[in-house]
Amino acid sequence: MDKASIGGVLLAVVGILAGLLLEGGNLGQIFQPTAAMIVFGGTLGAVLLQFPLNTVIEAFQRLAHVFFHPREQNVQLIELLVAFANKARRSGVVSLDADLKTIEEPFLRQALTLAVDGTEPAELRKIMSLSLETRSEGEDRVPAVFESAGGFSPTIGILGAVLGLIQVMQHLDKIEEVGKGIAVAFVATIYGVGAANLFFLPAAGKLRIRVREEHQRREMMLEGVISILEGINPRMLEVKLSGFLEEKDQDAREAA
Repeated sequence: MDKASIGGVLLAVVGILAGLLLEGGNLGQIFQPTAAMIVFGGTLGAVLLQFPLNTVIEAFQRLAHVFFHPREQNVQLIELLVAFANKARRSGVVSLDADLKTIEEPFLRQALTLAVDGTEPAELRKIMSLSLETRSEGEDRVPAVFESAGGFSPTIGILGAVLGLIQVMQHLDKIEEVGKGIAVAFVATIYGVGAANLFFLPAAGKLRIRVREEHQRREMMLEGVISILEGINPRMLEVKLSGFLEEKDQDAREAA
C-alpha cells in the first residue's frame, strides 16, 4: 500500500470539501451527475481517440499501482544473481540451465537463457537492450494516457459550463432561477480542473516513477547476467549491482 498516494488523495478531497463547508456551502452544490457525465465521458472519449484501445485498458489496469504497489525486492535480486555467479564460477554457466524454471521474472529468464545457450556478452547486451527499450516505450504510454486526460478534462469542464449557461440563458424569464442555474453550470469546470490536478496528472507522475523503477530493475538483471557470462568475481558483482540500490537500501544492506 502506498500511504503517500492514499493520504494525498484523502487530504486533498477533505481539504477542499472542508473549505466549501466553512464558506457556508453544502455538498449537494457540487454533486451534479450531468456535469460528471459531460466531463468524464468527454475526457474518456478524447483519450480513446488519441490512444489505441489496448493502451487505454492497460493504463486503467495499472491504475492500482498508484495506490498499491509491491516493493521490489532488489536486495533479494542481488543475492540471487550473486548465487548464480558462484554456481557459474564453480560449474560453468551451462549449470544454470537447471535454475531457469525457478525464475519468475520473464526478462531475467530470457537473458539467462541466452547466456546458457552460449551467446556472447556483446551480442546478449544488444539483444536484451533492444527488448528493454521496446518494453520501456510501451510502458511509457501508460502514464501518457493520464497526462492526456489531465490536459483534456479542464477544457471539457469549460465546455460543460458553457452548455449549462446556454440552458440558463434560454430561461431568463425565470430570473430567480438564473443565479442557481449559473452556479450549477460551473460545477462542470470544478470537475474538470479538480480531476486533472487532483487525480489524472498526479497519477501520471506516480506511474512514471513506477515505470522507471521497473526499468532500473531490468537494467540490474541485464548487468548481472552479462557479468556472470564474463566470469566476474561474485564479490565484485555484488558491489557492482549494489550501485542500483537506493541509499536507504544500501545502508540497510551494509548494516545487515
